[in-house]
Amino acid sequence: MTSRVLMESPENLHGPAVGVGQDATPTTVDVDTAVFLLGAGVTTLTHPLLYVKLLIQVGHEPLPPTVGTTMFGRRVLYLPGFFSYAQHIVKVDGKRGLLRGLSPRIVSSAISTVVRSKVKQQVDVLFKNGEQQNSLRKVVKETSHEMIIQCLSRVATHPFHVMSVRCMAQFVGREVKYGGMLSCMVKIFKEEGVAGFYVGLIPHVLGEVLFLWCCNLLAHFINTYAVDESLSQASAVRSYTKFVMGIAVSVLTYPFMLVADLMVVNNCGLAAGLPPLSPVFSSWLHCWNHLSNKGHLFRGSSFFFRRVPLTSIED
Repeated sequence: MTSRVLMESPENLHGPAVGVGQDATPTTVDVDTAVFLLGAGVTTLTHPLLYVKLLIQVGHEPLPPTVGTTMFGRRVLYLPGFFSYAQHIVKVDGKRGLLRGLSPRIVSSAISTVVRSKVKQQVDVLFKNGEQQNSLRKVVKETSHEMIIQCLSRVATHPFHVMSVRCMAQFVGREVKYGGMLSCMVKIFKEEGVAGFYVGLIPHVLGEVLFLWCCNLLAHFINTYAVDESLSQASAVRSYTKFVMGIAVSVLTYPFMLVADLMVVNNCGLAAGLPPLSPVFSSWLHCWNHLSNKGHLFRGSSFFFRRVPLTSIED
């Protein structure tokens, strides 16, 4: 702001000087735009990771496993990691193939930014309370607010998640059923109605709600009862607790996300959601039980050092 004032001519320094400070104050629209642009950039950069992850989740393994050894010298079979899988996609579809299904995700990111911003404003107004609260009540209140925001955001963006997942899943059977977003909307609505846009919503929401509560409560209890005030780095430790808990809890809630994505492609006409690659599931609980019995509840949770499941070796 100082450099801008210096560039003003002397005759303009009296009146417009007030406007300089006003212009420098970021508005809600400016903040939302910045968040959207940042989100779109991150979404684009991370999309290949999520693309490969989805293909692994649906059980598509186009490359043979390789023989390797563990730290203890035991020979095991390793499935291809992210880089090998990504190279295979590029070989089949070219570099642009890594961006299959990206457009719906960017739209989803934009809608999520707007919904979160608007809902947060309303929630803060509705639940504004001047009462004195202990730390646990404060955590519960804040987590409840986050849960409301997350659930409404998920409901608003889930249709685009469905479109993105199905576009990516077409790689398995080389289908062209789902093209642009408009054609995706028309196709899903004609075949499945409005309900088609919300397949897999329940396990997705359950996973996100469990993640929020477990992460926030565990971080609170650890910071309150496990971190000693006498430690010189107590404040620094507390600042990282929630981050570490987020990583740990995300592993535990991963099966919900896996089931949600499998239900999106289940029996939708794509090879990824039909036998022999996948059975037709009657509900998300049926899908969960099937994966649990096969020992596949964490399929796709790792990009590297993926071992061949024991059930696959036995078969």
